[in-house]
Amino acid sequence: MSQFDNVSLIREANIYFDGKVTSRTVLFADGTRKTLGIMQPGEYEFSTREKELMEILAGSLKVKLPGEDWQQINGGQQFYVPADAAFQVKVETVSDYCCSYLAD
Repeated sequence: MSQFDNVSLIREANIYFDGKVTSRTVLFADGTRKTLGIMQPGEYEFSTREKELMEILAGSLKVKLPGEDWQQINGGQQFYVPADAAFQVKVETVSDYCCSYLAD
């Protein structure tokens, strides 16, 4: 899906790692939410409260999920992150992403 219709957008940006990772929160009428963002090249560690679907829309990175080896992710690919977990990314090129927060 390349367009979201009938949504609300939180005006203030989510800014992490001295501005190297930013996102905006999109709220849907059914109560679900997503974030749309950009990650600059670098190495980052994130933690989750909810299960997440990370869709890499453009760019390339490596991700290390809990208990797994590093895996290459390129634009057009996605991965899931479990709830209450930490994961690492090594962003190789500027990466555009969409994160969906999922109910278990």
